[in-house]
Amino acid sequence: MKSTDRKKAVLLLSDGSFFEGHAIGKLGTTTGEMCFNTGMTGYQEIFTDPSYSGQVMITTHTHIGNYGVHAAETESGGVKIAGLVVKNFSQVSSRADAVGDLQGYLDSEGVVGICDVDTRALVRHIRSEGAMNGIISSEIFDRTALKTRLDACPDMDGLELASVVSTKTPYTFGESDAPYRVAALDFGIKTNILRSLASRGCYIKVFPAKTGFADLAAFEPHGYFLSNGPGDPAAMPWAVETVREILDTNKPLFGICLGHQILCRAVGLGTFKMHHGHRGINHPVKNIVTGRSEITSQNHGFAVLLDEAQASDRVEVTHINLNDGTLEGVKIVGKPAFSVQYHPEASPGPHDSRYLFDQFLELMK
Repeated sequence: MKSTDRKKAVLLLSDGSFFEGHAIGKLGTTTGEMCFNTGMTGYQEIFTDPSYSGQVMITTHTHIGNYGVHAAETESGGVKIAGLVVKNFSQVSSRADAVGDLQGYLDSEGVVGICDVDTRALVRHIRSEGAMNGIISSEIFDRTALKTRLDACPDMDGLELASVVSTKTPYTFGESDAPYRVAALDFGIKTNILRSLASRGCYIKVFPAKTGFADLAAFEPHGYFLSNGPGDPAAMPWAVETVREILDTNKPLFGICLGHQILCRAVGLGTFKMHHGHRGINHPVKNIVTGRSEITSQNHGFAVLLDEAQASDRVEVTHINLNDGTLEGVKIVGKPAFSVQYHPEASPGPHDSRYLFDQFLELMK
């Protein structure tokens, strides 16, 4: 798209804030909860992360699209964000082995976006006022009409999305003769989680989100895994019940992000919607067990109540966020089960927390 061909686009937030810019991706209209990611690299991995389903992504890095897209840098079968907001959008890819430019990729994936927006002002607004819904359009410019469309967008609080993005049929990943078998519940699983497990000798069978315990157990796994994913964990009582049955087996269990929240709810802890969430690749976390700090990749808008975890005799708090003191990890007392709120499989991103996969392997051994 040449600069002379750029089409007008607008962004309206639910509190009335209004931004003008130019269209990127597909021409059209989209709605979702506004969120921002502070990572300076890995935009393709972010856009294809199922945990971002239903959300309009604001990238805080000033240049997006400069290194194009690559087939190996996806976390699912396609783009999962509901929309995209960027400052400077590059029409040219500078990487020799890129398979295409970001504009063509977003267009082919049906993603509506807007560029030339003051993303710094937008992010500061959300950090101050909290997460809210927004609408991007390159075809509707009347604010009243935009507001009507935006009012129909559901709130993330109470919204169940895991079963929407989950696989519809079970599939396997890794070598079938690997020494360890893992049954993974797919709430929106990232591909690099599967790679991280397979590289450590696991053969994984990935099951739809609403799979019952009997079908999981029929795989005869050495351990169970609960994946990341989008939406409100409080809207998933069926998953909580399945996890309680898994805990009764006393087999190793590892949860990440939404999986962490579901595990905590299974032992009686509550969750809450955060003011604006944690999303980026430089969040500091303290491992209370070792006393060491970790730089982590994070993507969540809900969290587990720390005070309930500290008061519970069923969990041991293992990780705390050093920015705001929120809960980042637990171990279930008397069970070979643990979970973290952040993403040890980060790609790209810090590798400080990849030892957690090794801990899971040790439990299965």
